Amino acid sequence: MSKPKVLLTRQWPAEAETRAKELFDVHLNEDDHKMSVEELQEAMKNYDVVCPTVSDFQINAEILNVEGRKCKALCNFGVGFNNIDTDAAKAAGVVVTNTPGVLTDCTADIAMTLLLMVARRAGEGERLVRSKEWDGWCPTHMLATKVTGKKLGFIGFGRIAQAVAQKAHFGFGMQLSFYDPYPPSDEVIEKFSATQLDSIEEVLRNADFVTLHVPGGGSNTNLMNTERFGMMKKSAFLINTARGDVVDEPALVKALKDGVIAGAGMDVFAKEPNVTEDLLSMENVVIFPHLGSATTETRVAMGMCSLDNAQAFFDGKEPPNRVA
Repeated sequence: MSKPKVLLTRQWPAEAETRAKELFDVHLNEDDHKMSVEELQEAMKNYDVVCPTVSDFQINAEILNVEGRKCKALCNFGVGFNNIDTDAAKAAGVVVTNTPGVLTDCTADIAMTLLLMVARRAGEGERLVRSKEWDGWCPTHMLATKVTGKKLGFIGFGRIAQAVAQKAHFGFGMQLSFYDPYPPSDEVIEKFSATQLDSIEEVLRNADFVTLHVPGGGSNTNLMNTERFGMMKKSAFLINTARGDVVDEPALVKALKDGVIAGAGMDVFAKEPNVTEDLLSMENVVIFPHLGSATTETRVAMGMCSLDNAQAFFDGKEPPNRVA
């Protein structure tokens, strides 16, 4: 019996690609190029399952409804799946899965890294040393913001947010508040001594640092906008490891330039890999190239999770991480 045909739209870690070869008749993206819309349409006609990533063009009705489509499942390599139009997938009868859980800790690590770096001006300081412009220690040089004991507000309080809470509360004694329309159990809230607030606006007004943990797209597009930046403390910092389109980048630039907020740490951007030009030159901004899950352990685990979803689908079972 022939193996199911599977396409990996981008290059995966070697260990995950090796397992894919063992399980399926797999096609690898050897040169790791971003596939065009036309290539993705051809993939729909030639493969039983396609494993896309957030860096692909959105897999929408134009791609899914191509004549002669063979593909029956999209096993996304990533926890976020706004790169897939799930309504169009449902309408076409195509199953969609993601890879939650396996990237939680590493993404939380990056959120804390951004928080610490922007608060303590670490990026600015490193650039100063590398440029050989540092002329030595003095009592008033590069005074920054203390992190320990400060108020950290969460917009969204799911898996990754709770992993950040673990590090921030128990590691840095931070006081936590959050807004989430689907809050965790009372046990989880009590564990972190967190305060549940009734709105995003309450979190913004209360926090010294605001960290975003919501899905991208839909009603969350430009969730952080001019009005909401204006609700934050002038001394506050924004941290985003969620999705780039959650933040209105031109509004963020204006808020930073006008001193409406003190700084920002960004791992994701609205039009990746393009970044709003003004952000590139701002000293009170720390910017990373979407590093949230970028450890060998996590990226291998994401590949394995995507393959587990595909294998369950081919075995006629409900995929463990189905989202549509």
